[in-house]
Amino acid sequence: MNQQNKLETSLGYYFRDRELLTLALTHKSFGQPNNERLEFLGDSILNFIIADILFQRFPKASEGELSRVRSALVKGDTLCKVSQSFDIGASLRLGSGEKRNGGQQRASILADALEAVIGALYIDAGMDKCKSRVSDWFDAYVNAVVIDTTGKDPKTRLQEYTQEKKYPLPVYTVLESCGEPHARSFLVECDIGAGYQKSAARASSKRAAEKLAAEKMMRLLDI
Repeated sequence: MNQQNKLETSLGYYFRDRELLTLALTHKSFGQPNNERLEFLGDSILNFIIADILFQRFPKASEGELSRVRSALVKGDTLCKVSQSFDIGASLRLGSGEKRNGGQQRASILADALEAVIGALYIDAGMDKCKSRVSDWFDAYVNAVVIDTTGKDPKTRLQEYTQEKKYPLPVYTVLESCGEPHARSFLVECDIGAGYQKSAARASSKRAAEKLAAEKMMRLLDI
């Protein structure tokens, strides 16, 4: 299996037009044609897809809140992390100078390449398939989003709600903790009793996981 085949397997999509993928992976240092036009297209498509996901998921969020979250999700740092998860760098076509200077690991090049791949996927398969794949790629980052529309911590808001409704106070339980000391992962469950479904969330700290679990519980309660 060649490198592009491995990349397609990681992406969960196999291109009908393989030249489109090759072009998306061609940095300007390699020569012409390169991936700059696909990057331009992919940037716009990614912004639209993320905006649509956030609009549907957070119906009570303001325009400003949605804009801030979208900016965080489509910034170079996030794009680089997604790109690294697919090892896009290993498939890049770079000029000899850029390759010697570590271009395959350069954050800006990896972020731009991911946008180019998104542009190529859109041309190859259309918006529905493109949105499906991009949604999966960014799912963990979107699930970690907490939009506070009141200025209060999600745990505080949930506690105030349960007190108002005379429900039991929320109970947070660590279901799982794993990983190396520098990369811990905590799975925390939130239970408010009263016959309601429990919620659970994972994050790199217990406090962050509790906040996410509280936010998920509020979505279940539609508050």
